[in-house]
Amino acid sequence: MTSSTDIANRALQMIGDSAITSIDDSTPRARECKRAYDAVRRSELRAHKWNFARTRIVLAPDTDAPAFDFTYQYTWPGDCLRLLPSAEDEWTIEGRKILTDDGPTLNVRYIKDVEDENEFDAVFAEAFAARLALEICDRLTGSSGKTQLREQFYDAAIKLARKTGAFEQMSEELPTDDWVLARY
Repeated sequence: MTSSTDIANRALQMIGDSAITSIDDSTPRARECKRAYDAVRRSELRAHKWNFARTRIVLAPDTDAPAFDFTYQYTWPGDCLRLLPSAEDEWTIEGRKILTDDGPTLNVRYIKDVEDENEFDAVFAEAFAARLALEICDRLTGSSGKTQLREQFYDAAIKLARKTGAFEQMSEELPTDDWVLARY
């Protein structure tokens, strides 16, 4: 069972600092971890196509239509951090709205804002802890050398996560265009 305190302690371990009892402690280490925790979590979820955070939904159009160019307007789901377009999708994003001529419903896939640490994939938890360590390192250690090492560790964690995630999904077929077909 993983918790926010576990992830914070992993980040503290990565910068060579001692563990905390709880992320809600009043110690400077706990306060720094808690201050950065949610923003870093959301940023890491949005930055990559994490398999555990993918979901899909059928949206109903908003009652208001776009002012021009499109027929339908849809509001992003409340827990959506990033839309995942497919080759067939023909829409554009403006603010937290999806504008399209497709309707009267719209099928979308997206990265959801996963808050429950027990739903985190193990490689995401490690990458998240590495990013959290990177965020808190300078403030807690004052060492730019440690911060540079944390950047390298974070980059390695992300590469591992991408590689692992790639093995867990079907490859996407690239759209075939006239230029490619002309070779046959």
